[in-house]
Amino acid sequence: MMSTAPLPQPSLPHRREHLLLMEGIRREFGESPHQVVALDGVDFHVDPGEMVAIMGPSGSGKSTMLTIAGGLEQPTAGSVQFVGKRLEQVSPTELATVRRRHIGFVFQGFNLLDGLTAVENVAAPVELDGGAARPAREQATRLLEQVGLGDRCTAFPDDLSGGERQRVAIARGLIGDRRLVLADEPTGALDSQTGQNVLELLHQAKTADRGVVVVTHDPSVASWADRVVTLRDGRVESTYRPSPRVMNRQGGSQ
Repeated sequence: MMSTAPLPQPSLPHRREHLLLMEGIRREFGESPHQVVALDGVDFHVDPGEMVAIMGPSGSGKSTMLTIAGGLEQPTAGSVQFVGKRLEQVSPTELATVRRRHIGFVFQGFNLLDGLTAVENVAAPVELDGGAARPAREQATRLLEQVGLGDRCTAFPDDLSGGERQRVAIARGLIGDRRLVLADEPTGALDSQTGQNVLELLHQAKTADRGVVVVTHDPSVASWADRVVTLRDGRVESTYRPSPRVMNRQGGSQ
């Protein structure tokens, strides 16, 4: 087991404490007269045990919202709290530690390390944080088996297809004791059946202590979420709970 310095843990007896809380988030790029406002006063939260989908047209601010939620980018204005810690108030070193130990990312661009095998890529976050290599790689192997890549553990990224690299990235986002998993279009490079398997894995990843956020343009992906937030022009347009009849989670439509 890896040794970590725990973040301050909230009391969660009735799930009233938010795992992630974003308030009044504004993100601007550039300067006048060419300034672009990607997010304009967005409020958003994720509770432990919850899967939330973020939807919206291209340019609505979905990916920017995800990078700010994960502490990869700072908002121009507003506050981001993760398990009660205000991310804008911590040092860069502490923020990097929070991201590495407690937040799992699944990027559209995969961000795999070319010099590492699939299992080494998945295990890397735990090992870089001081975890023992053997248990980290055992867990990485199990995750790769769950995404259908048990026979590709020793393959390097250049030898994997786009869909296989996507599944490696998803397995890496789930390894360790992550409190929050952030996935940007996690099924975009996958065929229909593999995409369903990955969505089931992400849905199962939400636990009493962990939340999952998925950015998607696909309503069938959003149907797996407990709550859907739609963005338009950098603002929250609506929030709703998808109908359980939209998709049969055993694999078929209802």
